[in-house]
Parts: sequence; C-alpha cells; structure tokens
Amino acid sequence: MKLRQLMQENRLTLGLASPMIAGQLGQMMMGWADTIMVGRLGVVPLAACAFAVMAVHVFLVFGFGLISSVSIRVSHAFGAKKPRETGEVLIAGILMGLLTGLVMVGLMYLAVPWLPLLGQDPQVLTEGRGFMLLLGWSIIPALLTIVGKDFSEALSRPWLPFWIMMGGVGLNIFLNWLLIYGRWGMPSLGLAGAGVGTLVARIAVVITLFAALFLGKSYRPYLVKSISRSDLWHQLGSLFRLGWPSALHLLGEVGLFAAATLMMGWIGVTALAAHQVALTCASTAFMFPLGLAFAVTVRVGQSLGARELHRIRPITFGALGIGVLMMSSFALFFITGGAWLARWFVDDPAVAALATMLLMIAGFFSLFDGCQIIAMGGLRGLADVRVPMIFVYVAYWAIALPSAYSLAFHAGWGASGVWVGLLIGLFCTAVAIVTRFCLTSGRPVAFSVSREAAEVF
Repeated sequence: MKLRQLMQENRLTLGLASPMIAGQLGQMMMGWADTIMVGRLGVVPLAACAFAVMAVHVFLVFGFGLISSVSIRVSHAFGAKKPRETGEVLIAGILMGLLTGLVMVGLMYLAVPWLPLLGQDPQVLTEGRGFMLLLGWSIIPALLTIVGKDFSEALSRPWLPFWIMMGGVGLNIFLNWLLIYGRWGMPSLGLAGAGVGTLVARIAVVITLFAALFLGKSYRPYLVKSISRSDLWHQLGSLFRLGWPSALHLLGEVGLFAAATLMMGWIGVTALAAHQVALTCASTAFMFPLGLAFAVTVRVGQSLGARELHRIRPITFGALGIGVLMMSSFALFFITGGAWLARWFVDDPAVAALATMLLMIAGFFSLFDGCQIIAMGGLRGLADVRVPMIFVYVAYWAIALPSAYSLAFHAGWGASGVWVGLLIGLFCTAVAIVTRFCLTSGRPVAFSVSREAAEVF
C-alpha cells in the first residue's frame, strides 16, 4: 500500500466525512442542550433524563441500524451508475423508516407499565415517564431524517443534510430554553419541555430535508416518480436483509450501555447522574470516528459498485489512522480536563467528582470504540454485516456485561467497575472487527458473501 495513495484517499475521505462529523456533533448538541439545561433543575430531573434517553435509544438505535442499509445500497448503485435504483432505494427506505418508527412507538407504550420492574428510583420513573414518551414520538421523524441524510451522503452530497440538521439543533436549543424554564410567557414545563422541543425540532428537520431533496434540481436524476410493487418489494427485501444484522449489532451495543445505565441506577441517583454526564462527553467524542465510519461506508460501497477494489483497503486503513489520532487527543483531554468538564455540566460536588473519575476511564475506551466503528464502516461498505454482529454479542454480552457487574457489585468498585467492564468489551470488539476487515478485504471472493454484494456485479 503506497503512502501517496493512502494520503490521497485520506483527503477524499476527510472531504466527505467533515460535514458528516459536524452533523453528528450537531445531533449530540441536542443531547448536550438537554443535559445542561435539565441539569440546572436538579439531580433527580438529570437522572430521569438519563433513564428516559437510555430507554428511547434502545428503540431508536435499532431503527437506525435497520435503515443504515439505505446508505449501503445507494452507494453501491451510485458507484455502479444505476441512478434509477438509487431512487427506488429511497422510496423503499422512506416506507421502511415510517413503518419501523410506528412499531417503535407502539412498543414504547406497551413497555411503560413494566418500567418499575427495572429497579429504578420511583422519583426518577415519575419524572421521566412523560419525557420518554415525547422522545418516543420523535423517533418517527428521526428515522425518516436518517433515510434522507443517508441517501444524500451516499451520493457524495453531505452538505445539504448537514445545514438542515444544524438548523434543527438551533431550533431545539431555542425551544428548550423557552419550554424548560418558561421564557417569553411560555409555560414552564421542566423536563417535559425538553421533550416537546426535541419533537418539534425533529419534525421541522424532516419536512425541510425532504422538501429540499424532492424539489432540488441536482437530485432529480437520482429520483423516481413511480415504482412498481415488485420493485418496491425487491428493494424492501434487500434493505431488510442488509439492515437486520446491523440493527441487531447496534442493539447489542446500545443494550450494553442501557444495562450499564440500569446498574448505575441500582448504585444510586448520584451514580446515574454522573454516568449521564460522562456518557454525554464520551458519546460526543465518538461522533468523530462515527462520521469517519459513515464516509468509509459510502466510499467503500462506491468503490465496490465501480469495481475499483484496489481502493478499499487504503480508504479504510487511512481512516483508521486518522481515527486513532483523533481519539488519542480526546483521551488526553478527558484524563487531564475531566474535572472541568464535569463541573460544566452539574453543580453537585458528589456528581462532579464521580463523573471526573468515569471520564478518565472513558479516555481509554474511546480509543478502542473509534477503531471498531471505523473498521465496521469498511465492512458495511462490503455488505459484510452478519459475522460482525456475532462478534458484538460475544464481546459485549458474554465478556463486558459480566465483567461490569462483577467489578461493580462483587469487587466493590461501584460506578467505576461498570465503566471498566465497558472498556474490556470495547477492546475485545475492536480487535475482532479490525481483524475481520483485514481478512475480508484481502480476499476478493469475500465480496460476494451476501446477495446484496453480488447484485452489484
């Protein structure tokens, strides 16, 4: 692999990834706004926010994984110069996103009566129930937004969704300020105000995004005015076959962090609030390799569609090098500046002290988390999604979760033990996923491991 080729691919990847990273950071800013603004209301509302966000994200992330196949299929079609197929995938993706969102909302309402079985503080459940349901309804516009965003990015046009989503972030923060605290004559809704703000902002974003896609002249060659029932079913089937392993993959990951949140709740309200602060910071850092991973998926998928197989490894390994540099910088920042970060989120001394300790651990596991998601981006571009799903469940549920529980409750490490368990699981996942990409990308015959990859040729 020549250094010149690696640097050239890195420039192209960063050019595509920059707005993707910024877009992901914009979405995280909504979480930051909720956490900071709700944190001013007290420890119980902050803990309730953490619990509700955890519950909703289990459903939301599963939906994200299911429709992530839109990016894969559109990038393959775009690279293979099949513009009509890109439009068919978009229509099928919209239908899948809408149906998935409706199912997720229904499941959330069915889950509400069973929330006390999770062993959380009754005050936390009472405070967070309404906020959780409002966030639940926002799943539908959130999934549809990701469909439109993935479609545009797979066409190497990331800036349109970026600017629209940035507008949504600004609207969300403004609505939070109005409704949480009751500014400008609006009612003071507290935590529920954050839920209303998020729902309205997400609806505004999805309407604006699809209006821009369907009315924009530059997108017309990649859209279709109609699609036959057989073609629709074909595309839906293709999206589902690619999407369900990714959905289970992400569900396994978010399920691990949801279980960690539950364990923090068993330890106490202070631990749960500190966990929310540290997780918000770690998740923000994760947006950088996540944006890189999205760009890697698109570029590997386009290269596969165009049969330029020699570019696949330089694209992914170059992005891995960039990701390691990024996450090493964040690790240093969390270790040295964790106390300042924690105090920025919350005033409570006990919560801030514990969050500082958790951020030191987060500095190490962020590095492994970045490596695994970028390598996974390369595998998704190759439509290799089923074996990595198995890796995730072994590393997270057979290794990380038992380790977290044992260290927290048997070894007496408390909240720190939970996060050390997460660190162990992420290390194992990174090793497995990177090794899988090295083996798969080195064997051209492996590009036909799925029907979807074979269809490209």
